[in-house]
Amino acid sequence: MQIYLPIAEMSVNVFLILGMGGAIGFLSGLFGVGGGFLMTPLLIFIGVPPAVAVATEANQIVASSVSGVLAHWRRGNVDFKMGSVLLVGGIAGSTFGVGLFSFLRGLGQIDLVISLSYVIFLGIIGALMLVESLRSMRQRKISAGQRRKLHQHTWIHGLPLKMRFRRSKLYISALMPFGVGFLVGVLAAIMGVGGGFIMVPAMIYLLGMPTSIVIGTSLFQIIFVTANVTFLQAYANQTVDVVLALLLLSGAVIGAQFGARAGARLQGEQLRGLLALMVLAVCGKLFFDLLVTPADVYSLGVAH
Repeated sequence: MQIYLPIAEMSVNVFLILGMGGAIGFLSGLFGVGGGFLMTPLLIFIGVPPAVAVATEANQIVASSVSGVLAHWRRGNVDFKMGSVLLVGGIAGSTFGVGLFSFLRGLGQIDLVISLSYVIFLGIIGALMLVESLRSMRQRKISAGQRRKLHQHTWIHGLPLKMRFRRSKLYISALMPFGVGFLVGVLAAIMGVGGGFIMVPAMIYLLGMPTSIVIGTSLFQIIFVTANVTFLQAYANQTVDVVLALLLLSGAVIGAQFGARAGARLQGEQLRGLLALMVLAVCGKLFFDLLVTPADVYSLGVAH
């Protein structure tokens, strides 16, 4: 069953898009990521223009994140105070990012920037997460039964403007989560992602939050940042395809509920390891596409 996408200017199979939305929604609830780092490349793989894929996927992430947050909130796994500080930085970063997106699109370089951003960020973060998760699982076996610190303190924890985050059992500078939120906001606008694939590792390793609290808190922040990106992309660039977004939303909301239930059965090290493998797989596919000779060597574009 085919349906026409007016902004993307192409026809797609309805059941394929619904299935993709459900699968990404499942991963959203499972890992605490918006799923854009997987969905945006998948949309590009099936022929959706990168600029449309980025803007539309930000819209889909809103719904899957809302669904995931509700599931984690019922389990008490959301730090709303930490999420609010991350959100302030995220709104500022996403607003700046949409302006940068418009500038690069005007230069005609946005497609290349999107692909290169994915390869660089996914490759670095996926490799670091995989190494750390394997090390944690190995140490878990060696030091079973020994009491360990919740997190290690570094010079970063000595920054000013400290706040107490009781749900996460932290007393750290508010500058740290603000900076993480700002970076994720920029990436949300440029790459069409919720930023969870960067935020989740940053919250665990940089801020020192417990993995069980990180997932729900990450999704809480992602909701509002991606909503801001969707509005600004639609207003500034007119690249949000409503038909495509609605199809993705329908599958994502259901998938996120099942993902949250599955995530409760896995240990933190296992979740991080699985997420790292998926990140590296997507990175490899995008890197291959950058190197291989395209089917259409030349294409016509319209200046905006």
